[in-house]
Amino acid sequence: MARNKARATDIPPHRRDQNKPRLEIDRHTEDAHDQVAKLRRYGEWGRLLAPDADKRTVDLVRSRPDAIDQLVDHEKRLWRRAYPPTGREGLVPLAFVFADTTEAKVANAVAVLEEAGRRYWAPRRYQTIHREITARDYSQAVPVVVTPLEQLTEHGTGAAVWRRLGREGEQTLPAALDNPDGDALFRDQEARADAEEERRRVAEREARRPVCKRCGRKFTDQRWEEITAHRTAWKAGDKAVCGTCHADDVAREEAAAEAARLQAATPPEPEHDHDQEPGKLRRLFRRRA
Repeated sequence: MARNKARATDIPPHRRDQNKPRLEIDRHTEDAHDQVAKLRRYGEWGRLLAPDADKRTVDLVRSRPDAIDQLVDHEKRLWRRAYPPTGREGLVPLAFVFADTTEAKVANAVAVLEEAGRRYWAPRRYQTIHREITARDYSQAVPVVVTPLEQLTEHGTGAAVWRRLGREGEQTLPAALDNPDGDALFRDQEARADAEEERRRVAEREARRPVCKRCGRKFTDQRWEEITAHRTAWKAGDKAVCGTCHADDVAREEAAAEAARLQAATPPEPEHDHDQEPGKLRRLFRRRA
């Protein structure tokens, strides 16, 4: 079998470059579906727990098949014991280098890898309530790049000779491994979407804000709460008037109540019959005389 394979596991961990993928150099001795199976094994290897994983994490993964993808950080996985962080989302990158074959056969192999291996290399949709977000979640994907060996020989590994599965055209290796539509875009889009949602929420709330039937002014937040909150609605008075008008009503009611109290507390003045009083005095004077 005339096939050479450069395995990253043969390289000491301290010498492994986080920008270089694992290499699979194929002289077309493998069927394309064998390469898909190899991609699957890489994907499964990237999801294995580290031997020293704590019992809680082990039990969680055993009880929930999706836990390794959704709840277990990469730092707790086996691949992180052999590789440093890549600085990007996803698992360890994988490169297929095709040698001693035709362009048509390479194109066919790449087409099979893209179609049959999609579940391993393709990003996913972010779990978000915002429909307008276009960013993709690469956190569980195996970044796969492909190139013919002839291009590497002619232009070198630093040239734009790499094509990433799911993309068109060739790029340099750093550009091919980068995710411009990944996590950074998601954070930006989510922040914008959250801000827009907040503006929409405020606008909808303002549209529902009551208007005073007496003076035409909008209710303040305090007055709005007074007429709607169970603890204060019972003493909010006329719920169709704003806080200022309600305060005027309260002032008038208090003034009227005070006037009534003062009137009730003042004793009535004695009544005098001015027409009869002089006659009474004359009669009393005659009797004494």
